[in-house]
Amino acid sequence: MTPQIGLSLMPQPDFWQAAQPLFDADEVDVVEWSFDMGWGGVVLPDLLCSVLRQFSQRNCLLGHGVSYSLLSAQLDRRHWLACLQAECRDYSYRHISEHFGWMATQDFARSAPLPMPLLPETLKLGCDRIQQFADIAQVPVGLENLAFAFGLQDVRQQGEFLDQLLEPVDGFLLLDLHNLYCQMHNFQLSATEIFSLYPLERVRELHLSGGSWSHHGTATIRRDTHDQAVPEPVFELLKLALQQCPQAEAIILERMGNTLNSEQEQLQFRQDFAHIRQITDHVSHVTEAGGK
Repeated sequence: MTPQIGLSLMPQPDFWQAAQPLFDADEVDVVEWSFDMGWGGVVLPDLLCSVLRQFSQRNCLLGHGVSYSLLSAQLDRRHWLACLQAECRDYSYRHISEHFGWMATQDFARSAPLPMPLLPETLKLGCDRIQQFADIAQVPVGLENLAFAFGLQDVRQQGEFLDQLLEPVDGFLLLDLHNLYCQMHNFQLSATEIFSLYPLERVRELHLSGGSWSHHGTATIRRDTHDQAVPEPVFELLKLALQQCPQAEAIILERMGNTLNSEQEQLQFRQDFAHIRQITDHVSHVTEAGGK
C-alpha cells in the first residue's frame, strides 16, 4: 500500500498562497484539519471550508485535535466532546487523532503538550479519556507521539505508554517524525533506538514538519515549532518509517500559518511536499520490486 500524501490545513492567507498550486495541480491526496481551531465562534475562510467539504465527500479528510488534553486530571471535557460530536455531524472524518500527554488543568489553560509518567493511575485516566473520545468519534482514533520530555525516562516510556493507551480501543499511532528527530537530538539517541521504542505496527499516519533551535547555556535544544522547512534528517526518517510501518496510509506535511511570508519560503514548502512524494514513490517501487 502506497500512502497518500497530504497537508495539514491552516486558515491563514500565506498558507493558501503556498498550498494553492498543489491543489490546482491535483497533487494533494488527503488533508488533515485540526478541527478545534475552528470552534468557539471562529470564522473560517470560505476556501478552507470548501476544501473540507470536498475532501470529506471523498473520504480523504483526517481529523486532528489539539486541545483535548488526554491526561489532564480534574478537567471537565464534556464541552469539548460535545463540540467533537457536532464536528462529526458536519464532516466525515476517516479517522481522528489527538496528542499524547496533557496541556491544561483547572487553573492552567494551555501549554505545549507535556508528558506524564506511566503509572497505574495515569494509564487508567488516559484509557478512560480515549474511550470517551472513541465513543463520540465513531471512527478509528489515534494518538500522536510528543517531542517534549523532561528526561530520558519520558522518552523511553512514551511508546509503551501509547501502546497501552491505544490497546483498549484498537487505536492507531500517529508517528510524528520531526518529534522523533527532536528526541534523537535532545537525548542523543539513534534512529534505530528511537524506532524500537514505539509500536510501529500501529502506525496509520505519519507527520513531517520543520522546527527551530533553542540555546540554553551550552545546550542546543531542538523544538517542534512547525515554522521552518523540513530538515534532511527528517526525510531520512521517512525512508525508515516507510520500511517499518507497513500500515501507514497517510503522510501529512505540517507548517504553521503566518510562517510562509516570502515567495522563497512558499516555494520551499512545495518542494518539501514534492520530496515527500518522491521518497514515498521510490520506497514503494523498491518494496514492490523486492516482493516479486
